[in-house]
Amino acid sequence: MTVVSGEHVTHGTAGVPRHATRLAGPQARQRTDGTDTKGQGVTGTTSPAGSEAARFGFTEGQVIQEWGYDDDVDAALREAIEDLGVELVDEDYDDVTDSAIVWWRSDDGDSTDLEDLLVDVGAALDDGGLVWLLVPKAGQPGHVAPSELGESARTAGLQPTSSIAAAPGWLGMRLVAKGRGR
Repeated sequence: MTVVSGEHVTHGTAGVPRHATRLAGPQARQRTDGTDTKGQGVTGTTSPAGSEAARFGFTEGQVIQEWGYDDDVDAALREAIEDLGVELVDEDYDDVTDSAIVWWRSDDGDSTDLEDLLVDVGAALDDGGLVWLLVPKAGQPGHVAPSELGESARTAGLQPTSSIAAAPGWLGMRLVAKGRGR
């Protein structure tokens, strides 16, 4: 089944996790000014979403790969992250990235599916890259228990280091490669 909505095209069938779909739209936007401002620091914003975005630790010029994008993601958070001067690219991006954002919900699959996805995410990261695993908060549809997330991350070779209230409906868990960035 193919669903076309605005700029987004989602291909999928029942039982196929969202992370296995190809997406188009704003998550695939590329910087067009050709500048390399890596290392220039974080550009702040005063909006609540901007404050939340700054807590991810992204810096201007970084390339952040986004996995599991769907119509339920927090659009204000995504926009605030882009406003920091980072480039959000989709899961089909074929180069090394600085960090990753993974949107995950209980109906995206079981813990083995999450482990497999996190292994794929880790393979695309530059050394020292962070993974932010975003899940619906407790009481929200699609919530996944933090203990299950941590177990899947550790099986995939990643270590949970902290968690934040990433957006009004989303919890963020920071993951790093084992042995790094504690």
